[in-house]
Amino acid sequence: MPKQKTHKGTKKRFRLTAKGHAKHRKSGTSHLQARMSQKRKRNLRGTGTVAECMERQLQDALRGNSY
Repeated sequence: MPKQKTHKGTKKRFRLTAKGHAKHRKSGTSHLQARMSQKRKRNLRGTGTVAECMERQLQDALRGNSY
């Protein structure tokens, strides 16, 4: 049987932690922030985590090959 390939789009956007949770960059942080409130910009800092129901799908797509 052939090997399962890593989904490259998922690999670029998500990273698995040691326990298998998926971290990602929060959306809305690249530009157009002049109209945002300071509270909104502050809460968009750092990385976010994916909901538990999506973690299994991300693990299958990455196949253990996150950065």
